[in-house]
Amino acid sequence: MYVACSTLSFARLPLERALRLMAELEFSKVDIAITENGTHLKPSEVVEDVAKAALRIRIGPTLTPAAFSIEFDVANDDEYLKQLKAICKLARHTAVPLLTIAAASSGSGIDAEVKRLRGLVPMVEAEGLTLTVATRIGTLTELPSTARELCERVPGLALTLDPSHYINGPHQGGAYDELFPYVRHVHLRDTGKAPGKFQVRVGQGEIEYGRIISQLQRCRYNRLLTVALNDVAEAPFAMETEVRKLKYLLESLI
Repeated sequence: MYVACSTLSFARLPLERALRLMAELEFSKVDIAITENGTHLKPSEVVEDVAKAALRIRIGPTLTPAAFSIEFDVANDDEYLKQLKAICKLARHTAVPLLTIAAASSGSGIDAEVKRLRGLVPMVEAEGLTLTVATRIGTLTELPSTARELCERVPGLALTLDPSHYINGPHQGGAYDELFPYVRHVHLRDTGKAPGKFQVRVGQGEIEYGRIISQLQRCRYNRLLTVALNDVAEAPFAMETEVRKLKYLLESLI
């Protein structure tokens, strides 16, 4: 396994400065957040100039992009596909093997989402990439049983496991062991169950890092563990310090 860092951990910095800080923290791999409403790279910017986007996410030989986490904000399905295709092209240019997208919102029909994802997975696979959906509050994957059903019904679909959403969300710390065979990427931060405790200092929450890694090892997982703190103004701690602490903790466990 490899410890990576998400650009969301330093979202309040310019992208170039965030990447340089990750390199200074001795990360070798980065999960690039491509979010339309974010402060770094946007899907619409990738559509405009793939080559320019590729240059923005490469700062040197010691830090390489290893995954894209994508948030779209589009008016229709055609624009969604246009942006996704451009991001697939960017992934090829930068040797990124994996994309993470959001599943449909909770309350959506699962049959319709299966149909949508069955159309997306072959398109992404044709580019040599893996498509995952994130386990996330407010989407169909906020419950492990539905996340598993999506993977079972959509050949080639995988998961980006974010256990915080199963601690602080409606699942409230219940088991999600059934998902580990489908996991191809992991996002980590510490989290408590109480309201307002989605992100807490490392060691003050309920994420069982050792158990997660053990379960992944049983499934022969040899991919990324991404430090994915949310760099928000109201965070009660210094991002750089917490990122470093979680990096060292994960490295000690693998």
